[in-house]
Parts: sequence; structure tokens; C-alpha cells
Amino acid sequence: MPITKRKNINEYLIIILGCLLTALAFNLFFIPNEIAPGGLSGVATVLHVIFGFPVGVTTLILNIPLFLFGIRQLGGNFGLRTLLATILLSLLIDIIPVPALTNDSLLASIYGGFLMGLGLGMIFRMKATTGGTDLMATLIHKHFPSITIAWVLFAVDFLVVIAAAIFLGLSQALYAVVALAVSAKLIDLVQEGLNTAKAILIISNHSQEISQRILEEMDRGVTLLSGKGAYTGSEKDVILCVVLRTQIIQVKEITNLFDPAAFVLVADVKEVMGEGFTPE
Repeated sequence: MPITKRKNINEYLIIILGCLLTALAFNLFFIPNEIAPGGLSGVATVLHVIFGFPVGVTTLILNIPLFLFGIRQLGGNFGLRTLLATILLSLLIDIIPVPALTNDSLLASIYGGFLMGLGLGMIFRMKATTGGTDLMATLIHKHFPSITIAWVLFAVDFLVVIAAAIFLGLSQALYAVVALAVSAKLIDLVQEGLNTAKAILIISNHSQEISQRILEEMDRGVTLLSGKGAYTGSEKDVILCVVLRTQIIQVKEITNLFDPAAFVLVADVKEVMGEGFTPE
């Protein structure tokens, strides 16, 4: 099987899994506890509580206008994936017969938010949405890339929660905010990755010896950056190296061996792609 075809199949399978997790979040936690976690699905939950309308079908009907607008803006491939995710999520919400796991609204908001964030993060990572405010957030992110999808989603959905508070009560609206916050965090984690990498900058007069030892003993790539001291005016190489969290102590030991007075900066790295780390 060609690599591209296999990659597309894997991506669609991830979208399907993401829809399943999101649907379980609604059926196990949100709907039984009358929590409307924003979005058109939240509106559909409110309508379900008041009129008994099925959440999935109602969500699908509400999504039609946004989907027609979004496909013109984001292209056919995105439209196909979003169409699959939108229809599948709506169907799964209505056809999966699972009992509520808890009647505690706080627990439901936390665990439901976790499941929903995990599912939506997987769907977003595969360049799709489940329609509704997810699609609206993606459209905004397309025009303003510096604004993450997760927090646009949170801001838009917060308005929906306020409207839902009128019908479901203030307490349920506050639980919905908890669910949205947990979900937003999980979406960011899934999209940015869960690498345990650290970036290390080392400023030393013995950069050649330190970098050579890192290359030989740790089998990690090292980059030498040209640096110049602002006070002394002296030029020296600055070592840049990305390592696993478990290798930080070894780097410090190597540095201390050659230059105990070296300046070492350790920073978190959200995501790393390339040799020796997880590929995209």
C-alpha cells in the first residue's frame, strides 16, 4: 500500500476514534447531568432537556449552514473530513446506549471535559472539525494563526454557556465552564504533543570539548551558535542541544566536567520533530 494512502487511512481512523470519544463524553457525562459544554451540541443539549429532541440529530441540523459556509473557505478535503466527523459524531451520540457513569455534576464536567478535549484534539490534529463552533474556531484560526483553536473555541462556547444558563440554571452553566476549560487544555496538549524534551543552551569557553562529548556519549545532535558577550565583547560558541528529560543530568555533568562556571539554560519544548524524536 502506498505511504500516502496508508497515511490517509490512519488519519481517518483517528478522526473516527476522536468522534467516538467525544460522543462518549456526551452520553456518559454531559447529557445525563444536563451540562451544555458550549457549541451547537450544547445548544442541542439544552433543547433536549426542554423539548426532548435527540441531541445528535439536532446538532446535525444546526450544523448545515455553518458547514456550507466553511467548505467554501477551507477547501474540499477539509470539507470531506469535517462532513465525516460531523455526521459520525451526531449518529454516535444518538445510537450509543451507555448509562451515566456519575450523577455528580462536578465529576461529570471534569471527566466529560477530559474525554471531549481528547476526542476533539485528535479530530483537529487531522485537519477536521465536528462542525458548529469547532468549525467557526477553525475559520478564525485560519485568518488569525496566532490565536489557537482551543481558546477561540473556549471564548465562543462561553457565550453559548451563558445562554444555556438561562434554561439550565447558573450551577449547571458553571459546571459547563469547568468542562470547557478542561477540554481546551486537552485540545492544546493533543495538538502540540506530549514530548518530554528539553532545550539546553550552554555558554562556555569550552564549547568544543562539551559538544564533542555530548555527540560521542549521548548520540544527540548539537548546534554551535555564534555568540558575543555584551560586557566583555569576547566571541564564543553557544551550544544548542535538545535532549530527553531523562538526559538533562548527563548534560549538566558533562558541562561541569569541562567548565564548572558555564552558563546553562534549560527550557521546556512543547513539540520536537526530527531524527531521534517522534515524527509528525
